[in-house]
Amino acid sequence: MVHQHDESTANEVRTTSQPPYDPSQEPFMYKVGYPPQKNLAREFADTFRETFFHDNPLRQYKDQSGSTKFMIGLQFLFPIFEWGRNYNLSKFKGDVIAGLTIASLCIPQDIGYSKLANLDPQYGLYSSFVPPLIYATMGSSKDIAIGPVAVVSLLIGSLLQNEVDPVKNKEEYMRLAFTATFFAGITQAALGFLRLGFLIEFLSHAAIVGFMGGAAITIALQQLKYVLGIKSFTKKTDIISVMHSVWSSVHHGWNWQTIVIGISFLAFLLFAKYIGKKNKKFFWVPAIAPITSVILATLFVYLTRADKQGVQIVNHIKKGINPSSVHKIYFSGPFVAKGFKIGVVCGMVGLTEAVAIGRTFAALKDYQLDGNKEMVALGTMNIAGSMTSCYVATGSFSRSAVNFMAGCQTPVSNVIMSTVVLLTLLVITPLFKYTPNAILGSIIISAVISLVDYEAAILIWKVDKMDFIACMGAFFGVVFASVEIGLLIAVSISFAKILLQVTRPRTVLLGNLPGTTIYRNTDQYPEARHVPGVVIVRVDSAIYFSNSNYVRERILRWLRDEEDKTNTEGPSKINFLIIEMSPVIDIDTSGIHALEDLYKNLQKRDIQLILANPGSIVMEKLHSSKFTEHIGSNNIFLTVSEAVRFCSRKSMQEP
Repeated sequence: MVHQHDESTANEVRTTSQPPYDPSQEPFMYKVGYPPQKNLAREFADTFRETFFHDNPLRQYKDQSGSTKFMIGLQFLFPIFEWGRNYNLSKFKGDVIAGLTIASLCIPQDIGYSKLANLDPQYGLYSSFVPPLIYATMGSSKDIAIGPVAVVSLLIGSLLQNEVDPVKNKEEYMRLAFTATFFAGITQAALGFLRLGFLIEFLSHAAIVGFMGGAAITIALQQLKYVLGIKSFTKKTDIISVMHSVWSSVHHGWNWQTIVIGISFLAFLLFAKYIGKKNKKFFWVPAIAPITSVILATLFVYLTRADKQGVQIVNHIKKGINPSSVHKIYFSGPFVAKGFKIGVVCGMVGLTEAVAIGRTFAALKDYQLDGNKEMVALGTMNIAGSMTSCYVATGSFSRSAVNFMAGCQTPVSNVIMSTVVLLTLLVITPLFKYTPNAILGSIIISAVISLVDYEAAILIWKVDKMDFIACMGAFFGVVFASVEIGLLIAVSISFAKILLQVTRPRTVLLGNLPGTTIYRNTDQYPEARHVPGVVIVRVDSAIYFSNSNYVRERILRWLRDEEDKTNTEGPSKINFLIIEMSPVIDIDTSGIHALEDLYKNLQKRDIQLILANPGSIVMEKLHSSKFTEHIGSNNIFLTVSEAVRFCSRKSMQEP
């Protein structure tokens, strides 16, 4: 059975049985509209607003009194004034339980993470005291737990030791750490105030998965020196150097007592995590497991005096609260530039991690998180932290997850955690003297294992092979080279993917779905029919200087392929080229020149160029450049269907 519909083909209309063309029978067609003209100032203002204020943050100030506007502004900078009005005893109870739970997790982690950053143990605790207090007043996330994290600790330690030796020049190293923290805070706060948060989106999810996984492997390998009791260990972080250092000291550097402590408690910690993962009711088991391990291991070493048998211990943690470090920050000299460079990198990575964590838990609790507000809060706390002997702090995923499951209600859980850390600094730090380094290494290994998200990597492979390359590039870059090389690869591949998509946009051939006036991609819909004498191409991207030549050449290639196919199948000729422009959101002068060149090329071949559904911005630019006059406004249609109908009618009139 032959299917008939209103879009008769050119071959059919040439038969003698067809009635003569009657324009009065043509159905009414809308013409593509021209947008109203905007002056330069209005156009700039609209573009600026959409770029930096797409969420319209000022809408809440509309039609409000002066005092109300002041209060709204105060709540914007300090969200504590917003949620604090509805705070009650029930919420406080949830926050106390959550705060105590994450404090038991953070104290041993902080001591271990400070070692990753090549700093004394107290600096990890300092960084879980002041920054959480600042964040509690300025942060908008109810669930995020603030403090040092493994990846940033490794990153800052790796970058700092490339500039200053942490053993020989300990004071300079510490000052550079505070300087880097200061500039990390400045970077984060500036991105938030200037509403440039979109810049962190350039690090794709796939690249982050690979980078975090590689960093986790690197961190775990670094802990082997503590778990195995090796005193002389490489400062390099790549897997080859680390494994060489491990196996070269197997006969004279390993300490069996340390290995027993490290492996046994690592098994205990992993088992605790398994219990918590298996049954959500037991979330508190993996939360208290680290502090329990520290207490038991410390007690064991003290009673057996294992430190006399070569088991390395923490030895001394300075007692007291954070001393001022304003005078230690470099504001001049050669270290300023180094601190700025390290600070920007660490600040961006910390920001990416914190915002991703905040949005994850905000989605679970169904509330909105303002990314720019978060950046200001994180930046301010790191600026304050740099002046109070802290290094870069951010949101910790493991602690935030525990905070969430423990039933936190507001950022007050961070205040409770900070209070516990304060008491630890004032009273408990001497008790950590006999804590073995092996238990700290085991705690860090158990904490970072979850960062190796192999399930996400498998999903990335299934969904997007290019994303998988970015993921693996970042992963292997960190594992086999260094953290900074891995980060560079992650950013480079993310940018390369963007450039590839911009410079090589997709163009597809459209055909008619039988029985409809719908035209779709012939690869996606094999049953879609080509219209004889007409080639329909859709461009799935804006047309800019970076891709204009490619788009023109690709369209001409589609045309050549169809002409070759037509010559093979029969004597009919291609008379019309229709470009479906619905996905073309913008076009620049290079794009318009490419269309002009295409139009001239088609004229020489006696093929009519027709545009279908160009958007308002594209239409405005085509009109301003007089391109619409070149091809004729009657060759621009609202839909592909109307364009095909026009082609059929025009073919009908030809002798």
